[in-house]
Amino acid sequence: MDGLATGVYYCSMPVVFRYKGYRFFFYSNEGDPNETMHIHVRKGSAVAKLWLEPMPEIAESYGLAAHELRELLDVAVDHADEIVRYWNEHFAG
Repeated sequence: MDGLATGVYYCSMPVVFRYKGYRFFFYSNEGDPNETMHIHVRKGSAVAKLWLEPMPEIAESYGLAAHELRELLDVAVDHADEIVRYWNEHFAG
């Protein structure tokens, strides 16, 4: 399955999908009002926050090499439709 698992919920951090051991998720409380669409990524102690709008880019990261961040941003862009759907379903309710 290409290292992916989808639709898993982890505590109050809905996990949209997994990729090579990385969890792509968002926090249930993303601020009021909600921040611009983005996704968080974690694997062990390594974390990143990736903006999806207005343009895909790395907001912040800790413990990840530049090549890992490029790959994770590419994966997030490839899964943008799925991320947008989960975001809208979660925050609409």
